[in-house]
Amino acid sequence: PRFRRTQDGRWTLAAMPLEQSPTIDACRWAVVDVETTGTRAFRGDRIIEIAVVAIDGTVLFQSMVNPGIQVPAFVQGLTGILPPMLNRAPFFEDIVDELLKALEGRVFVAHNARFDWAFVSTEIERARGLLLQGPRVCTVRLARKLLPDLPRRNLDTVSYHFGIEIEGRHRAAPDAIAAAKCLGKLLRLAQGNGAVCLADLDTPHVS
Repeated sequence: PRFRRTQDGRWTLAAMPLEQSPTIDACRWAVVDVETTGTRAFRGDRIIEIAVVAIDGTVLFQSMVNPGIQVPAFVQGLTGILPPMLNRAPFFEDIVDELLKALEGRVFVAHNARFDWAFVSTEIERARGLLLQGPRVCTVRLARKLLPDLPRRNLDTVSYHFGIEIEGRHRAAPDAIAAAKCLGKLLRLAQGNGAVCLADLDTPHVS
């Protein structure tokens, strides 16, 4: 029951039914952050750390990941994640089942969701041959709609606007926790503007 087959014959994790968009209050959220070797998910860059957090800040899953490739010096300096740490870490295929359990039945959320979704979906397909499908929400896009006066919508700026401190920037769990707190604030703003269900987050009246 956790999986279903797509029309082209591939398998995917069963997503929540969206024939009728669930209410915002009924949604279960999986706020995801990844640290990676670079920016090109489809051209060989890999995840080196991943975290999944509930909207209340509870860490549902986190792990460092051995990417099997060299980590650029810039990424090492930015994240503080060094090769000896990754040499002891599991490979993605060793953690994918636990990760799928953390994502199951939840709305995928990330700050710049396209980036995190691309890496997570690519790694899952590589490790298990499964397509990652289902609803997703981008807190950058929500901030653009709901906080039009902010000069930027990066995680630092949005967090600062809401008075949220990030303890350990550019690491997966702290960034995901901050994004989850931002999501909670943004959802309340959206609901104050009339959003009721998940589909409303993509409609103009939340802007």
